[in-house]
Amino acid sequence: MRRSIALWGLPLLFLAGCAAPGAGPATAAADSGWPAFDGRAAQVADDWRPGEAWRSGYVPLEDGTVLAGDPGFDSDTKWAFEQGWYRDQVAMPTSTPADGTIRFPDGTLRVPLVSAAEAYAQLDRGDPPPCPGRPMKPPTTGPGRPGHGGPTIYPGPDGPVATPAGEPCVPLTVTAVTLGSATVRTSRGPADVPAWLFTVAELRVPVARVAVAPSAVGAVPPGTAPTGPVPSGVVTVESLDAVDGARLDYRVGVGACDSEPTPLALERDDLVVIGAGVTTTPGPCTEQLVIKPVTVTLKAPLGKRAVLDVGSGTALVVGQR
Repeated sequence: MRRSIALWGLPLLFLAGCAAPGAGPATAAADSGWPAFDGRAAQVADDWRPGEAWRSGYVPLEDGTVLAGDPGFDSDTKWAFEQGWYRDQVAMPTSTPADGTIRFPDGTLRVPLVSAAEAYAQLDRGDPPPCPGRPMKPPTTGPGRPGHGGPTIYPGPDGPVATPAGEPCVPLTVTAVTLGSATVRTSRGPADVPAWLFTVAELRVPVARVAVAPSAVGAVPPGTAPTGPVPSGVVTVESLDAVDGARLDYRVGVGACDSEPTPLALERDDLVVIGAGVTTTPGPCTEQLVIKPVTVTLKAPLGKRAVLDVGSGTALVVGQR
């Protein structure tokens, strides 16, 4: 699976605005220099009540589709992965395997699993648009077909070909599947979770889909937003894109005439509250939401601490929007 916590997220639309030159990564501190953020974040932290499932169950904090290392993406395969475009060239087992074990830093948990067919149905999110003049199907006979003893030959008359810039339309080809495991960020820290590993002809590593049955997956608690609106000059989180040790990559929504956002974080032993601060240019301004990526570096690795949005108080899930 890929770097165990980062996720290749779906691209967002970035709108041009009146922002100033960009600010670099920030280091979190108890006093951020933005009193409005500090006050709101303290309220969010004080109100956090996650419940028993957060401490003793399986509550995943990232998407259930992950990579087993560096996939060697090009622009087309990355887009296909992000969109969930797959074509299967192997029969998907429909039998349900025996219960599996999730291994947390603080213990284990036995859970029911789903079949490879059910996992593939969760993995495959549809077909790409038509590719006029270019084949979408992999070869089915001869040395170039997946699984054949000979070398796989791409491009060829029946194989996927490079798509022009801006026109990706070729899905990923699944040639094998096996039951294994993947590292997933959870409410109890990084966990080794049973997963179906799908071999993809176009990628260097398998694509893993968590195999835990929905009945054993705990819900992320909604959190409690403080009363009153978010203070002026504080902006909230649109998505948490990646967690890598002490580094958090996320996106915030700002106004078209707001300054470049300053990433902000309040750290406690059990949680981190994130958002950003902006200043607004006086005068007329168009009404639009501009999505901006930011990075904050915490004082210590995140570990199993929750990441909460300063606006809603909700626990953020990597890759979820």
